[in-house]
Amino acid sequence: MTNNHHDNTRNIAILGSTGSIGTQTLDVISEYPGRFRATVLTANTNVEMLAAQARKYLPRQVVIGREELLPRLRDMLAGLPIETSAGASAIEQCVARDDVDTVVTAMVGYSGLAPTINAIRNNKCIALANKETLVVAGELITSLLRESDSTTHIIPVDSEHSAIFQCLEGETTEHASKIILTASGGPFRTLSAERLKQVTVADALHHPNWDMGAKVTIDSASMMNKGFEMIEAHWLFDCPASKIEVVVHPQSIVHSMVQFADGSVKAQLGVPDMHLPIRYALGYPERLHTSQPPLSLEQYSRLSFEAPDTDRFPLLRYAFDAIEAGGNTPCVLNAANEIAVSAFLNGRLPFVEMPGLVAATIEAVAYSPHTDYDTLVQTNAEARAKAEEILTIL
Repeated sequence: MTNNHHDNTRNIAILGSTGSIGTQTLDVISEYPGRFRATVLTANTNVEMLAAQARKYLPRQVVIGREELLPRLRDMLAGLPIETSAGASAIEQCVARDDVDTVVTAMVGYSGLAPTINAIRNNKCIALANKETLVVAGELITSLLRESDSTTHIIPVDSEHSAIFQCLEGETTEHASKIILTASGGPFRTLSAERLKQVTVADALHHPNWDMGAKVTIDSASMMNKGFEMIEAHWLFDCPASKIEVVVHPQSIVHSMVQFADGSVKAQLGVPDMHLPIRYALGYPERLHTSQPPLSLEQYSRLSFEAPDTDRFPLLRYAFDAIEAGGNTPCVLNAANEIAVSAFLNGRLPFVEMPGLVAATIEAVAYSPHTDYDTLVQTNAEARAKAEEILTIL
């Protein structure tokens, strides 16, 4: 019996199609014509690139986050059979379309939360590349997934979580004793605490192994990224934070590992290239053939591992503290970090002062055990306001 799976093209909505993950998702879609179709594309402000993508892929709908850019988008797509809309609520609504099967959430930061929630409520598959969704609302998202129908699931796109997901395929979580998240250590891994005081935005944006957007690159330099990934792994794999270990692996070849009850460790290796986890997430449960060059181990004569330094990179420790505190604390952590990163990028805050701003904000915002959507929206707004206030006196 031949299995021709190309009759049913998977319709993909890409939230954040002009960013690093979004553009690489479109590469993967191009690699498999007839199997995937870009049905919806959204961007925040990059209207030129969004219009160019729309002309190339002819989606059914495009959405631009900034409403004032809608007339320009319409001009650029005049005469094409593409629905155009704008604004956060349009991004949230477009995931619910009947002609969308999988939603790739590649938006940066807190803005990814509402559309992800709506996608789950509408029983879509989610290829999750937005860490902050689970950092802010892990408890809410996991309970929504439990209530949704059996076809709705999250497949992680982050290379680390994709690796863990692959290591756990065919295993039971009871047999897994520890998740080992690998971290590149970022561009400042070897710098002294003294030298860290002098780093510039340009230094921080120069990542040794990965090409990512500014926000993720700064989070990688501060190791906040790894803290977020730990929180994400906690929710995705129902694993207590005490059983998640972070290990620095500068070569970024081992994407993560799982240790099992019998002492065995499974690792997923690959070149540091996001096309790989994106391809896995879109093709799952099948592995798609690719002409991309595979990993050649002899190029890497040495793979090294070391413990992270949480004295120089305290944000990683704060993430463990936040998940232990629970409630709205991870939401505060995320909001304060978004303000800190933006202040650093705008030259308003030195790199080494970012953890101080985050800690002071967590201190300043009232703890709530509740993690319902309204509480999180309120917490997020309050934490941002507090962080901005603290920033003016730092």
